Amino acid sequence: MAAGNARTLGKLVVVTLGMFGFGFALVPFYYKICEVTGINSGAEQSLVKNTQVDSSRWVTLEFDANINEALPWRFKPLQRSLKVHPGQLVQVEYEVSNTSDQPIVGQAVPSYGPARAAAFFKKIECFCFTPQTLAAGESRRMPVLFVLDPSMDSEVHTVTLSYTFFGTGMKEQAADLRTGRPHG
Repeated sequence: MAAGNARTLGKLVVVTLGMFGFGFALVPFYYKICEVTGINSGAEQSLVKNTQVDSSRWVTLEFDANINEALPWRFKPLQRSLKVHPGQLVQVEYEVSNTSDQPIVGQAVPSYGPARAAAFFKKIECFCFTPQTLAAGESRRMPVLFVLDPSMDSEVHTVTLSYTFFGTGMKEQAADLRTGRPHG
């Protein structure tokens, strides 16, 4: 009996070592298959670049922030201006603070100068898409991710992105959210 168990254990060890070795052999085999077929070629991927960027010209972006006088918030861009190539992916941040002692819901409304630039300003992510609820005394940094369309008029050299935050009249809803009371 003991000889049979030893023989079975020996076979198990050999099979385990064989499987372990086969696992190591698969890695170079995988790379060779990828090299031959051109699949997942890391060297070629690093050469990819955004061909939609118009690197022949620059546009100066100016950032502005305003609040409605009835809204007890502070609001400012973290960067006042930036030079970009049309087609370049850009991210900037704004900072907002609720200076009151209660939660408030606000909504940012964008505007552009010159107005014709609005059609070429493509936002991917923006705090202006949804109302923002700030707790009493809360401060927050909010990103805007966008691209200026390269087909924008080449005579436009400066674009201003301006946001104005307005209270949404939803103070009661914000308080209800904080206390768990139903609203609406």
